[in-house]
Amino acid sequence: MISISNITKEFGGTPLFSGVSFNLNEKECVGLAGKNGSGKTTLLKIISGEVQPDVGEVSYPRDMTIGYLPQEKKITSLKTIKEEALDAFRFIHELTERTEHLTAEIQNREDYHSDAYHKLLLELDELNHKLLLYEPEKLLAQTERVLFGLGFRQNDLERPLSEFSFGWQMRVEIAKLLLLKPTLLLLDEPTNHLDIESIQWLEEFLKSYYGSVLIVSHDRALLDNITSRTIEISNGKIYDYKVPYSSYVTLREERLSQQKAAYDNQQAQIRQVERFIERFRYKNTKARQVQSRITHLDKMERVTLDEIDQAAIHFTFPPAPHSGKITVECRNVGKRYDNHQVLEKINFEILNGERIAFVGKNGEGKTTMAKMIAGVLDHEGVVKLGYNVVTGYFAQDQWEMLDAGKTVFETVDDVAVGDVRTRLKAMLGAFLFRGEDIDKKVKVLSGGEKSRLALAKLLLVPANFLLLDEPTNHLDMRSKDILKNALLQFTGTMIIVSHDRDFLQGLTSKVFEFRNKGIKEYRGDVFEYLQKRKLQDLKELNSKENKSGSAKRTVSDTRLKWEQKKEVERKRRKLEKQISELEQKASDMETKMEQINAKLADPSLYSEEIKSGGLYKEHDRLTKILEEVYAQWERLHLELEQLAER
Repeated sequence: MISISNITKEFGGTPLFSGVSFNLNEKECVGLAGKNGSGKTTLLKIISGEVQPDVGEVSYPRDMTIGYLPQEKKITSLKTIKEEALDAFRFIHELTERTEHLTAEIQNREDYHSDAYHKLLLELDELNHKLLLYEPEKLLAQTERVLFGLGFRQNDLERPLSEFSFGWQMRVEIAKLLLLKPTLLLLDEPTNHLDIESIQWLEEFLKSYYGSVLIVSHDRALLDNITSRTIEISNGKIYDYKVPYSSYVTLREERLSQQKAAYDNQQAQIRQVERFIERFRYKNTKARQVQSRITHLDKMERVTLDEIDQAAIHFTFPPAPHSGKITVECRNVGKRYDNHQVLEKINFEILNGERIAFVGKNGEGKTTMAKMIAGVLDHEGVVKLGYNVVTGYFAQDQWEMLDAGKTVFETVDDVAVGDVRTRLKAMLGAFLFRGEDIDKKVKVLSGGEKSRLALAKLLLVPANFLLLDEPTNHLDMRSKDILKNALLQFTGTMIIVSHDRDFLQGLTSKVFEFRNKGIKEYRGDVFEYLQKRKLQDLKELNSKENKSGSAKRTVSDTRLKWEQKKEVERKRRKLEKQISELEQKASDMETKMEQINAKLADPSLYSEEIKSGGLYKEHDRLTKILEEVYAQWERLHLELEQLAER
């Protein structure tokens, strides 16, 4: 269990949070909630040890390991994707060398009863346990499995990391962290750089993770699916709920409502008592009753209202100017980067008022298509905007494109024209930049603040076509809800590239899936699309099975299915027998290992065997055999699971 005790942190004399205390239990997945700037990232940094608290401490078990994923990280590696991911295990070489050194030293010592000898044995045993945890012989396979789950392809693994965008580079950082299997995972917005399929893979990974997880995320669906507890930071205090995010929101509202009712009821009682005191204070006949009520008020335990930060952005998009029937028309559009063809012969038409979601794995061309429509990227074919179409484009890296040297006010003042210039401070206030905030440099803003500033810039020119590429990255839950509400009221045409399932739900009426250099259109919102995709995948699977069976058309379908079932059953029995034999072999090897360990722990009785080195050689031989047995056992179990899925 990790204990966070009485943590206080200030910046510039202003408390970010004060007296924060809670425990993280073993194998617990906890969501950390709160608006942008409430201190979530700072708290993660304090727990990870990157930042020291002004007051309080964080206590860990002695064998605790911590893995921390920041929102942003400067990456300068020149290695390939695979090399960079495997670099997470560079310490294993050091462990192996230390193990070999200890083994040699123990063999050459004769002080079997000394504390130093005993310490060497303990250290060697601890190192061997660590090596068994990471399973060095399986590192490459594990690394590829995680990288593939996060969206990389086989031919990506040998490409230099520097060729990939920042989002893809951060995926490698996520992979390295997951591969290290720390006891405590601290994740700060891990889904910002993932597509829907990768988020679903990460969900499944975290659901079965053996350690504890503390995660900051504004993906409501992710939090509901993996967490069992939510800790909220608000106005420098924490509120702990033993439920997932959506349930926490409901319980918080219920608690605040009950608290407000109790407060109002008590205030009414207090006013009634105070009126009695004031009315009869100077009457001798009522002196005893007056004093009794004064004493009652003094001893009354007052109900207080929790200070909940209700500050939120508030805006609506300007009315959409009139435009023609067609908003976007694409004919034979394609895009190639050197020898890599991303999109090929794309044809579609988007009509005025349509709301489209662009989805698909990263690298399939969603952002590329958005850039081509926005006119900031050259391409093959024709991309044509309709009559009087005015585009409001929010790029995926919009907040990174802000000038770090400018202030918040200068950022919008430099691009504003016309009457809107007189309302800039009011507009910035609507995005929570108030008072001295407008004089802050962009470089000191948090990720969420930068995203809010980029959204504010979007409102400077009235548009009838919104093209938004990942607009919710770094926005807190409340800001996302308000953005979604503003988009629902927008009367123009809209294309949204997003991985946020909860944000997309009900917002669009059509989905364009980018896959294999093309686009496939689905009617309905993102959840209907996901359901259709699952059904489609099953149909594709069935069609493949039908093709494989079409060669033997003389055999009836019933007989063919029976024979297939019989073959599967035969393979299953064979695998189960092999697994049982391996388990028995492993049990025998472990018994022998225990006997050798017992001898090594009692040098007075087995000094000759220990001096000869035979016990150590036998120990190493049995260890290698066990590793091979375990590897074979795991492979057979995987085959058995795959067989059961047929």
